[in-house]
Amino acid sequence: MFDRLEEMESRYQELEALLGRPEFATDPTRLREITQEMASIREAVETYRRWKGVQTALAENEGLLSDPDGDIQDLAQAEITTLKAEQAEIETQLKRLLVPRDPNDDKNVVLEIRAGTGGEEAALFAADLFRMYTRYAESRRLKVELLSVSWTELGGMKEGIATLSGKSVYRRLKHESGVFCFNDTPTTEKEGRIHTSTVTVAVLPEAQEVDVQIDEERDLRVDVYRSSGPGGQSVNTTDSAVRITHIPSGLVVTCQDEKSQHKNKSRALRILRSRLYDLELRRQQEDRARERRGQIGSGDRSERIRTYNFPQNRVTDHRIGLTLHKLERILEGELEELVEETALRLQAEALK
Repeated sequence: MFDRLEEMESRYQELEALLGRPEFATDPTRLREITQEMASIREAVETYRRWKGVQTALAENEGLLSDPDGDIQDLAQAEITTLKAEQAEIETQLKRLLVPRDPNDDKNVVLEIRAGTGGEEAALFAADLFRMYTRYAESRRLKVELLSVSWTELGGMKEGIATLSGKSVYRRLKHESGVFCFNDTPTTEKEGRIHTSTVTVAVLPEAQEVDVQIDEERDLRVDVYRSSGPGGQSVNTTDSAVRITHIPSGLVVTCQDEKSQHKNKSRALRILRSRLYDLELRRQQEDRARERRGQIGSGDRSERIRTYNFPQNRVTDHRIGLTLHKLERILEGELEELVEETALRLQAEALK
């Protein structure tokens, strides 16, 4: 680990020297590359330098243990105890900083929520989750843009798709993908039995054109049709709804929320691009998992990750064994503890 840190510090010094050369002042592309590389390793280098400072201080205080003055020995021993605790804390930080960074962490997110088993109860729960993530995003000052939504007649959500934009959105929410279970007693249940419904959540890094190349003429089939609302009512008077089929993969995306066919097609392409990018990421994860034991997560979205139990006011994340008894507050968007604790514990597993 320390050999790697030495290499990083040497590289950082090289980059600092390069920044001082006059030729880079007139080359904005190269200047940007250098500053970005420096930024990517700066925290690790600065933390390593703190560790070296602690090592120097430890050596100095250990030398004072042989001082004939007993008071100086006592002070040195107390300082050594403090420094060793700081050393252990810094080494933990260094290990975290050396875990390979996910290149998608700074990307925006395409959030997809779909009702699963449970009929109307699942759809109502899907609407609750969609609102929960929206409120969380707003509390973090993230921009939310609704791309597509399909409602039930009772106000439930069959499917909702939105983009969340802002700083490190994917890093915060990437562990939210999976199947969520919902335990409650429906108002129509006369015997008081608890029913279980499921909702699927997918958090996809939003792909750009440079991430996924699509040949629109060869790879896509675009169909337009008239949008319809609840009960089959016409939403638009023109055929503005768009269905895009990606022929190579078989993926199908529909969008009908805008009155403009052009806007619906643009939104559908954004969703399709992110789904194709996610497919490729999952393929890479599966390849790595076969090659390397201990891979955390396979990208499989079929496993249950969390249960929301209304009668017990309880939320349990099954991956890390965390239970919180504040379901109502979480559904109001107070997700920070769940999000951060899940990320920390999964990162600890990756470090192992």
